[in-house]
Amino acid sequence: MHIGRRFSLDKVLLWTRREILIFLIVSAIPTALYAVFDMTWLSLPWLPIAVIGTAVAFLVGFKNNATYDRLWEARKIWGAIVNSSRTWGIMTRDFITHDQVHDPATLEPLATIHQRLIYRHVAWLTALRYQLRQPRNWENMTRSYNREIRVFYDVPEYEKSLEEVIEPYLSKEDLHYVLSKKNRATQLISLQSREIKELKQRGLIDNFRHVEVMDLLRDLYTQQGKCERIKNFPYPRQYSTISLIFIWVFIVLLPFGMVQEFAKLSEHLVWLTIPFATLVSWVFHTMDKMGEASENPFEGGPNDIPMAALSRTIEIDLREMLDETDLPQAAQPTNQILM
Repeated sequence: MHIGRRFSLDKVLLWTRREILIFLIVSAIPTALYAVFDMTWLSLPWLPIAVIGTAVAFLVGFKNNATYDRLWEARKIWGAIVNSSRTWGIMTRDFITHDQVHDPATLEPLATIHQRLIYRHVAWLTALRYQLRQPRNWENMTRSYNREIRVFYDVPEYEKSLEEVIEPYLSKEDLHYVLSKKNRATQLISLQSREIKELKQRGLIDNFRHVEVMDLLRDLYTQQGKCERIKNFPYPRQYSTISLIFIWVFIVLLPFGMVQEFAKLSEHLVWLTIPFATLVSWVFHTMDKMGEASENPFEGGPNDIPMAALSRTIEIDLREMLDETDLPQAAQPTNQILM
């Protein structure tokens, strides 16, 4: 997530420089044929080109709205995860007690149980964000212009393995069990449910509180499922593909319509077709790329949901509930990008 006031113009131009060069070439060829080789028959009426441009503008606007909805929904989901995680912390601390136990001295200390449940929840957050960072073949981070931007920031899920990161939060038995499964996040909540059941059988949590805690685990499953829905269902390919085709049809036809309009003003002004056609083409194509940048909010792009930063915030909050003092530092942005 970019947290600066704005993207600088030089970064935008760097991001789109290849397209600008192509637009210059596409605009220069018909202009040169018209002005130098007197091939005036190449010019096209402006009206049909303007109609195509209007249709493309509507289509690009639709795409940007749809992809922004995907991004904003993902942010709302992680906002709900933050709230539910804090609720998990207070329920773990305050619901699991010795109130119904006749001889608490014979049982495992409550502090150990509370820590295990909270640490396992941090492991769930970690496993979830690692799963959401796994690439899909329709995502865009393999494109050259996105690979270039990746050098300006770090994606924590790409720097260390999941096994290395979650090991401090799990027992050896839990770690071995979770790593043997495909959907690690799902199995971690399953372990939470199993332990809550055992705690109920041992009298450490009453029936009413047990139901409340299980409802919260169900909510965490719901939020995980919503994330997986966005991750595993791409923005419909027909809209993405047809939008790009229509944009390039408009870009190719644009100089053929502009050249005659500038020729009406003066034969020397014909060459203004090149910069103006390039500018219009750049605007339309860049709007489409803006939508593309929001299609997949978990792919590791600079505009993604800052899952690592949110997870760190949750971890700090939960460990403070355990009265721990040796806490990790809050995540910091790199080049104004927070991941």
